[in-house]
Amino acid sequence: MFEHDNFRINKLQLDNGCNVAYIDEGSGKETLLFIHGLATYANSWRMNIDDLKQHHRCIAIDLPGNGYSDKGDYPYGIGFFAESVYEFIQKLKLDKIIVIGHSMGGQVSIKLITDHPDVCKKLILCAPAGFETFNGIERALYEGSVHFFDFFSTEENSLRKVIKSSFYKYPPMVEEMLQELVDLMKDQSISHYRKMIEACIKGMLSEEVFDKLSTIQQPTLVLFGERDALIPNRLIHPISTKRLAERGAAEIPNSKLVVIDHCGHFLQIEKAEFANSLMSEFIG
Repeated sequence: MFEHDNFRINKLQLDNGCNVAYIDEGSGKETLLFIHGLATYANSWRMNIDDLKQHHRCIAIDLPGNGYSDKGDYPYGIGFFAESVYEFIQKLKLDKIIVIGHSMGGQVSIKLITDHPDVCKKLILCAPAGFETFNGIERALYEGSVHFFDFFSTEENSLRKVIKSSFYKYPPMVEEMLQELVDLMKDQSISHYRKMIEACIKGMLSEEVFDKLSTIQQPTLVLFGERDALIPNRLIHPISTKRLAERGAAEIPNSKLVVIDHCGHFLQIEKAEFANSLMSEFIG
């Protein structure tokens, strides 16, 4: 739970000079690498690591510009994050890992393993971005809707609003995590935060991975919350999350899809116990 003492934060420097922060807990035969979503950080996997570290080594990275990693003028986007994670894996000498990505981190995970197929043995996608595709007009509409509602501005209320809207039923225990995200947001310049978030959104829209799903050979577990309010964007694609999830999972040759009832976008938190059981069974 989030009321536990924080995990120890480690640092590793990438070749571009960015010091990336990461959590490294537990031990076991399998190594799990967790990749967070937009505007969050490694600690969003806390409830999963607390459980899974009993049997596995659990590593969760703060992507460059996020969490406790360095903030800089980096070329933020899906490809940049995927290559940063690949370098991180190489520097830690990790081999045949299991990659677990949430939301934007799911799209990063797909990009990572389709560019570097030998890097992992299994893949777990939690409410991944990348199953939804956009044409040019739809991309402009999406970016316009984000700016109109200002969900991802640096204002504290806006950040709180988007995190809370990511849950079907908001768990009070998330408040500590949310406050930490607010504090981290305030610890950097407004201009950098806005630039990073906007670049990430543009990356998710323009660096599509849907056409690569059919090339994934690893066994893949796909998890979605039935009441996900963020995927798909219903202003543009008025379809159900389940339908979108089925369409994407069907592209992956060796995949299993589980749609979790009464659950929102942060399924790894909102339904942590069930999600952990599904992941444990899949990991083997």
